[in-house]
Amino acid sequence: MIDEVRALITEYERWLRDRTVLRQVNENWVEVTTPHLDRHNDYLQVFVRRRNGGYILTDGGYVIEDLGQSGCSLDTPKRQQLLGLALAGFGVKNDRGELVVEATPDNFGVRKHNLVQAMLAVSDLFYLAQPSVATLFYEDVVAWLDLSEVRYTPSVKFTGKSGFDHLFGFVIPKSRTHPERIVEAIGRPNRDTAEAVAFKWVDTREVRSPDSRAYALINDQEQRVPQGVVDALRNYEVSPVLWGEREAVRAEFAA
Repeated sequence: MIDEVRALITEYERWLRDRTVLRQVNENWVEVTTPHLDRHNDYLQVFVRRRNGGYILTDGGYVIEDLGQSGCSLDTPKRQQLLGLALAGFGVKNDRGELVVEATPDNFGVRKHNLVQAMLAVSDLFYLAQPSVATLFYEDVVAWLDLSEVRYTPSVKFTGKSGFDHLFGFVIPKSRTHPERIVEAIGRPNRDTAEAVAFKWVDTREVRSPDSRAYALINDQEQRVPQGVVDALRNYEVSPVLWGEREAVRAEFAA
Protein backbone atom coordinates (compact mmCIF):
# COMPACT_ATOMS: atom_id res chain seq x y z
CA MET A 1 0.00 0.00 0.00
CA ILE A 2 2.80 2.44 0.80
CA ASP A 3 4.23 2.06 -2.71
CA GLU A 4 0.82 2.84 -4.19
CA VAL A 5 0.49 6.01 -2.11
CA ARG A 6 4.06 7.05 -2.96
CA ALA A 7 3.30 6.66 -6.67
CA LEU A 8 0.15 8.77 -6.33
CA ILE A 9 2.04 11.56 -4.58
CA THR A 10 4.81 11.44 -7.20
CA GLU A 11 2.23 11.71 -9.97
CA TYR A 12 0.57 14.65 -8.23
CA GLU A 13 3.91 16.46 -7.92
CA ARG A 14 4.65 15.81 -11.61
CA TRP A 15 1.21 17.16 -12.56
CA LEU A 16 1.84 20.34 -10.54
CA ARG A 17 5.26 20.90 -12.10
CA ASP A 18 4.27 20.22 -15.71
CA ARG A 19 1.15 22.40 -15.64
CA THR A 20 2.61 25.43 -13.85
CA VAL A 21 3.48 28.41 -16.09
CA LEU A 22 5.69 31.38 -15.13
CA ARG A 23 5.64 34.88 -16.64
CA GLN A 24 7.72 37.93 -15.73
CA VAL A 25 5.20 40.74 -15.21
CA ASN A 26 7.77 43.48 -14.53
CA GLU A 27 11.14 43.78 -12.84
CA ASN A 28 9.63 42.99 -9.43
CA TRP A 29 6.79 40.52 -9.94
CA VAL A 30 6.53 37.02 -11.42
CA GLU A 31 3.10 35.62 -12.31
CA VAL A 32 2.63 31.92 -11.52
CA THR A 33 -0.29 30.27 -13.30
CA THR A 34 -1.25 27.08 -11.46
CA PRO A 35 -3.22 24.08 -12.75
CA HIS A 36 -5.89 24.64 -10.09
CA LEU A 37 -9.25 25.92 -11.30
CA ASP A 38 -11.47 28.49 -9.61
CA ARG A 39 -15.26 28.40 -9.66
CA HIS A 40 -15.24 29.96 -13.16
CA ASN A 41 -12.95 27.15 -14.41
CA ASP A 42 -10.13 29.69 -14.81
CA TYR A 43 -6.60 28.84 -13.67
CA LEU A 44 -5.65 30.39 -10.35
CA GLN A 45 -2.69 32.76 -10.43
CA VAL A 46 -0.21 33.71 -7.71
CA PHE A 47 2.15 36.69 -7.86
CA VAL A 48 5.63 36.53 -6.31
CA ARG A 49 8.31 39.12 -5.52
CA ARG A 50 11.45 39.20 -3.39
CA ARG A 51 11.54 40.95 -0.01
CA ASN A 52 14.23 40.99 2.68
CA GLY A 53 15.90 37.80 1.54
CA GLY A 54 12.57 36.00 1.23
CA TYR A 55 9.43 36.22 -0.87
CA ILE A 56 5.94 37.69 -0.78
CA LEU A 57 3.19 35.66 -2.45
CA THR A 58 -0.24 37.13 -3.11
CA ASP A 59 -3.40 36.48 -5.11
CA GLY A 60 -3.45 40.16 -6.04
CA GLY A 61 -6.87 40.54 -4.45
CA TYR A 62 -8.53 38.29 -7.01
CA VAL A 63 -10.52 35.90 -4.81
CA ILE A 64 -12.22 38.38 -2.49
CA GLU A 65 -12.80 40.89 -5.30
CA ASP A 66 -14.35 38.17 -7.47
CA LEU A 67 -16.71 37.17 -4.68
CA GLY A 68 -17.80 40.77 -4.22
CA GLN A 69 -18.41 41.22 -7.95
CA SER A 70 -20.49 38.04 -7.91
CA GLY A 71 -22.81 39.51 -5.28
CA CYS A 72 -21.28 37.63 -2.36
CA SER A 73 -20.17 40.38 0.01
CA LEU A 74 -18.22 39.51 3.14
CA ASP A 75 -19.81 42.10 5.39
CA THR A 76 -21.71 39.78 7.74
CA PRO A 77 -20.12 38.55 10.99
CA LYS A 78 -20.75 34.91 10.02
CA ARG A 79 -18.95 35.25 6.69
CA GLN A 80 -16.09 37.17 8.27
CA GLN A 81 -15.74 34.36 10.80
CA LEU A 82 -15.70 31.69 8.07
CA LEU A 83 -13.17 33.71 6.07
CA GLY A 84 -10.92 34.01 9.12
CA LEU A 85 -11.12 30.27 9.81
CA ALA A 86 -10.27 29.39 6.22
CA LEU A 87 -7.23 31.68 6.14
CA ALA A 88 -5.96 30.81 9.63
CA GLY A 89 -5.93 27.14 8.70
CA PHE A 90 -3.21 27.86 6.14
CA GLY A 91 -1.39 30.75 7.82
CA VAL A 92 -2.59 33.18 5.14
CA LYS A 93 -3.28 36.86 5.88
CA ASN A 94 -5.97 39.13 4.49
CA ASP A 95 -4.08 42.33 3.63
CA ARG A 96 -6.75 44.84 2.56
CA GLY A 97 -8.46 42.28 0.36
CA GLU A 98 -5.34 40.46 -0.83
CA LEU A 99 -4.54 36.94 0.35
CA VAL A 100 -0.85 37.05 1.28
CA VAL A 101 1.85 34.75 2.68
CA GLU A 102 5.57 35.22 3.29
CA ALA A 103 8.08 32.54 2.35
CA THR A 104 11.76 31.72 2.56
CA PRO A 105 13.77 29.75 -0.04
CA ASP A 106 13.45 26.71 2.26
CA ASN A 107 9.66 26.72 2.63
CA PHE A 108 8.60 28.37 -0.64
CA GLY A 109 6.90 25.25 -2.03
CA VAL A 110 4.84 24.63 1.08
CA ARG A 111 3.86 28.30 1.45
CA LYS A 112 2.80 28.53 -2.20
CA HIS A 113 0.74 25.38 -1.72
CA ASN A 114 -0.89 26.88 1.37
CA LEU A 115 -1.81 30.08 -0.47
CA VAL A 116 -3.39 28.20 -3.38
CA GLN A 117 -5.32 25.95 -1.00
CA ALA A 118 -6.54 29.02 0.91
CA MET A 119 -7.68 30.61 -2.36
CA LEU A 120 -9.64 27.48 -3.24
CA ALA A 121 -11.07 27.20 0.27
CA VAL A 122 -12.24 30.82 0.38
CA SER A 123 -13.75 30.64 -3.10
CA ASP A 124 -15.57 27.41 -2.27
CA LEU A 125 -16.56 28.47 1.24
CA PHE A 126 -18.52 31.45 -0.06
CA TYR A 127 -19.71 29.79 -3.25
CA LEU A 128 -23.37 30.44 -4.04
CA ALA A 129 -25.06 28.03 -6.44
CA GLN A 130 -27.16 30.99 -7.66
CA PRO A 131 -27.03 34.68 -6.76
CA SER A 132 -30.53 34.37 -5.24
CA VAL A 133 -29.59 31.59 -2.83
CA ALA A 134 -29.70 33.06 0.67
CA THR A 135 -27.49 30.55 2.45
CA LEU A 136 -24.15 28.95 1.67
CA PHE A 137 -23.74 25.21 1.22
CA TYR A 138 -21.20 25.16 4.03
CA GLU A 139 -23.71 26.85 6.32
CA ASP A 140 -26.35 24.31 5.25
CA VAL A 141 -23.99 21.51 6.28
CA VAL A 142 -23.27 23.16 9.64
CA ALA A 143 -26.99 23.64 10.30
CA TRP A 144 -27.73 20.01 9.45
CA LEU A 145 -24.93 18.65 11.62
CA ASP A 146 -26.12 20.80 14.54
CA LEU A 147 -29.73 19.73 14.03
CA SER A 148 -28.61 16.09 13.90
CA GLU A 149 -26.71 16.55 17.19
CA VAL A 150 -23.43 15.50 15.59
CA ARG A 151 -20.31 16.22 17.66
CA TYR A 152 -17.74 17.73 15.32
CA THR A 153 -14.78 20.07 15.07
CA PRO A 154 -14.89 22.48 12.08
CA SER A 155 -11.99 23.49 9.85
CA VAL A 156 -9.32 21.03 10.97
CA LYS A 157 -5.84 21.07 9.41
CA PHE A 158 -3.73 17.94 9.04
CA THR A 159 -0.20 17.65 7.68
CA GLY A 160 -0.04 14.89 5.09
CA LYS A 161 2.63 12.36 4.22
CA SER A 162 4.02 14.79 1.63
CA GLY A 163 4.48 17.56 4.22
CA PHE A 164 1.66 19.63 2.71
CA ASP A 165 -1.06 20.98 5.00
CA HIS A 166 -4.67 20.08 4.18
CA LEU A 167 -7.79 21.72 5.60
CA PHE A 168 -10.85 19.52 6.07
CA GLY A 169 -14.32 20.90 6.69
CA PHE A 170 -15.27 18.77 9.69
CA VAL A 171 -13.86 16.01 11.87
CA ILE A 172 -16.20 13.83 13.91
CA PRO A 173 -14.15 12.23 16.70
CA LYS A 174 -13.99 8.53 17.42
CA SER A 175 -16.78 7.16 19.59
CA ARG A 176 -17.29 3.86 21.38
CA THR A 177 -18.95 2.36 18.29
CA HIS A 178 -17.52 4.33 15.36
CA PRO A 179 -14.04 5.42 14.20
CA GLU A 180 -12.94 8.96 13.41
CA ARG A 181 -14.91 10.41 10.49
CA ILE A 182 -13.43 13.16 8.30
CA VAL A 183 -16.04 15.06 6.33
CA GLU A 184 -15.54 17.47 3.43
CA ALA A 185 -18.30 19.64 1.94
CA ILE A 186 -18.15 20.01 -1.86
CA GLY A 187 -20.26 23.01 -2.78
CA ARG A 188 -19.43 23.00 -6.51
CA PRO A 189 -18.97 19.39 -7.61
CA ASN A 190 -16.72 18.81 -10.61
CA ARG A 191 -13.85 16.52 -11.44
CA ASP A 192 -11.21 18.95 -10.14
CA THR A 193 -12.83 19.53 -6.75
CA ALA A 194 -13.38 15.79 -6.33
CA GLU A 195 -9.77 14.97 -7.18
CA ALA A 196 -8.55 17.69 -4.79
CA VAL A 197 -10.53 16.07 -1.95
CA ALA A 198 -9.28 12.63 -2.98
CA PHE A 199 -5.64 13.77 -2.92
CA LYS A 200 -6.07 15.37 0.50
CA TRP A 201 -7.36 12.08 1.84
CA VAL A 202 -4.70 9.94 0.12
CA ASP A 203 -1.97 12.20 1.51
CA THR A 204 -3.50 12.31 4.99
CA ARG A 205 -4.86 8.88 5.80
CA GLU A 206 -1.51 7.28 6.64
CA VAL A 207 -0.99 9.81 9.44
CA ARG A 208 -4.47 9.22 10.88
CA SER A 209 -5.84 6.21 12.73
CA PRO A 210 -5.95 3.12 10.46
CA ASP A 211 -9.73 2.88 10.78
CA SER A 212 -10.47 6.56 10.04
CA ARG A 213 -13.05 7.11 7.31
CA ALA A 214 -13.53 9.96 4.84
CA TYR A 215 -16.81 11.31 3.49
CA ALA A 216 -17.74 14.00 0.99
CA LEU A 217 -21.10 15.76 1.29
CA ILE A 218 -21.88 16.87 -2.28
CA ASN A 219 -24.17 19.76 -3.21
CA ASP A 220 -26.77 18.42 -5.66
CA GLN A 221 -29.39 21.12 -4.99
CA GLU A 222 -28.94 23.07 -8.21
CA GLN A 223 -27.34 20.64 -10.64
CA ARG A 224 -26.90 16.99 -11.40
CA VAL A 225 -23.65 15.66 -9.96
CA PRO A 226 -21.44 14.18 -12.71
CA GLN A 227 -20.78 10.47 -12.33
CA GLY A 228 -17.07 11.20 -12.70
CA VAL A 229 -17.17 13.09 -9.38
CA VAL A 230 -18.67 10.12 -7.56
CA ASP A 231 -16.27 7.66 -9.21
CA ALA A 232 -13.18 9.76 -8.46
CA LEU A 233 -14.06 9.87 -4.77
CA ARG A 234 -14.87 6.18 -4.50
CA ASN A 235 -11.64 5.21 -6.27
CA TYR A 236 -9.69 6.78 -3.39
CA GLU A 237 -11.91 5.45 -0.59
CA VAL A 238 -13.84 8.67 0.05
CA SER A 239 -17.53 7.90 0.56
CA PRO A 240 -19.64 10.26 -1.60
CA VAL A 241 -22.94 11.40 -0.04
CA LEU A 242 -25.32 13.48 -2.15
CA TRP A 243 -26.92 16.26 -0.13
CA GLY A 244 -30.37 15.00 -1.08
CA GLU A 245 -29.47 11.62 0.43
CA ARG A 246 -27.79 12.90 3.61
CA GLU A 247 -30.28 11.24 5.94
CA ALA A 248 -28.67 7.93 5.05
CA VAL A 249 -25.58 8.90 7.10
CA ARG A 250 -27.25 10.85 9.89
CA ALA A 251 -27.12 7.99 12.41
CA GLU A 252 -23.56 7.11 11.42
CA PHE A 253 -22.36 10.68 11.91
CA ALA A 254 -24.22 11.13 15.19
CA ALA A 255 -23.00 7.85 16.71
